[in-house]
Parts: sequence; C-alpha cells; structure tokens
Amino acid sequence: MKIRKAVFPVAGLGTRVLPATKAMPKEMLTIVDKPLIQYVYDEAKEAGIEHFVFVTGRNKAVIEDHFDRMFELDTTLVARGKKAELDVLAQYQPEAGAVSFTRQQAPHGLGHAVWCARDIIGNEPFAVVLPDELVLNTPGCLAQMIEAASKLGEKSNLIAVEEVPDHLTHQYGICGVGPRHAHPTMFEINGMVEKPPKGTAPSNLSITGRYILQPEIFEILATQERGAGGEIQLTDAMIGLAKTQKFYGVEFEGERHDCGSKAGFLRANIAYGLRRPELRDGLLAEMKKYLEK
Repeated sequence: MKIRKAVFPVAGLGTRVLPATKAMPKEMLTIVDKPLIQYVYDEAKEAGIEHFVFVTGRNKAVIEDHFDRMFELDTTLVARGKKAELDVLAQYQPEAGAVSFTRQQAPHGLGHAVWCARDIIGNEPFAVVLPDELVLNTPGCLAQMIEAASKLGEKSNLIAVEEVPDHLTHQYGICGVGPRHAHPTMFEINGMVEKPPKGTAPSNLSITGRYILQPEIFEILATQERGAGGEIQLTDAMIGLAKTQKFYGVEFEGERHDCGSKAGFLRANIAYGLRRPELRDGLLAEMKKYLEK
C-alpha cells in the first residue's frame, strides 16, 4: 500500500489560543523557531510523502507564502553573504509542483475539510495529518504508521491512537480494541465513538491526529450528516467505512503535544527546545532560576 499524498486541514479558526490567532493562522505559530505547519510537513516528508495537500480558508494565505520562495529575502541574503541562512531556507523549500492548496469555504468540520481534497487525492490511499498535533520522535508518527501499513492488505485504514486517563475519555474520539496484529504496535479496531458519555467508552485509547485512509471515505463524506458540534465529523465517516473495510489502531512511539491549547503549546516549546543541543543548557538554567523564585 503506497501512500504518496497527505492532507493537512488548516482552515480552522484556532479559537482555543485566541487572541494569538485573531490575525495569525494557528498553524503559523512557532515552536522554538519553526511554525507548526513546518513540523508536520517535515514529518510527512520524512515518511515518504510526495504530494502535500493543504485545505485552507480565509486569512490563511500566509501558509501558502511560507512554502513559496521570497525573492527579496533570497536576494538580500545573497548580497550579505548569509550562506547558512540560505541553506536553511533551501532545506525547507518544497519541490515545484509538490504542494497543492484548496479551500474550505465554511467551517463545517474535519470531515468536510478532508472531503474538500477529494479531487486532488483521487482514487488512492492517503494520509491525514492535523497540524496542531505534534509528535516528538524519530522516526515520526506518520513514518511509523506507513511502516505498519506495509504489513496490511490494500484496503486497510489506520489510525494513530494514544492512551488517555479513563476519566477524560468523554473528551475524545475513542476506539474499541479487537485482536492484536502480528505487528507489535497494531490491533484491529472493533468500534469507534466520538466523545462517549462518561463511563461508556469501549477503551481508553483516543483517536489522535494521524490517519491513513482509503479513497472510499470520500463517498461517505459526500452525504455524511452533521454530528457532534453540528459539524461533519471524520470519525462518523470512518465508522461508516468500517462496515466494509478494516481499521487498525497504531500505538505510536513519541510524545504527543496538543498545540491547539495554550498549555500544550507552551509544553511543546519547552520539549522541542530541550531537544536542541544549542538551546538545552541555557533553557534548563532559565527554568531552574524561575522555579527557585
């Protein structure tokens, strides 16, 4: 099962981190020195993704600009002999034709955002990567999922899952656990429910922001009724697809950071900063001074 394309839903309003996102797309908020969208792009590229599909909305043009060349900046850096800076920009520059953008004109939910990419994806399996969820690990979460997918049949779907406290399962999409696969991190999913009432969750494994889906999901999303929050939920469409195709949960390695929340965003900056050798000692020293106050 070759996964060539990935969808990045980036049309959301980022209301959980207002006022920072009033004029700045949530996906362009920086973790250390790179925007969120760059981290998930890099994760997908590491996993072998060849075509990157961004589902945008109004006031998101800066995301498109981020993946374009800035000739004024390049010219200035060349004139000033800033080779290191030029090399950094070249490192993160996509190949020509490898990036596509399409619009979600109204905030109808994650399922609707994925459906908006249908014509670009075509009739092949694809990945969905939520940009406000980062997974700190090498190899990245998507690379782990694609490696797991190589052990499955052609019409299989995968979801990255993570344990959450039992008393918080009502805040997440939760999957049921079926038979374990021979691959050590994978199991068959025997049910999914979006934000189950307290005490009714089939497990404590939450559906996180990484998916590998078959193109038949688009047919279901085309007529999917609105679900939780009055939105077209991707989980509801996956429940429909599970009637004819198998779904597998992948328990990935790495630290997941929900950067769509203020606390998660702060934790991610600290975690990623501590992984940078040139920043680690200084950051630890500042944290120690702060904690001693």
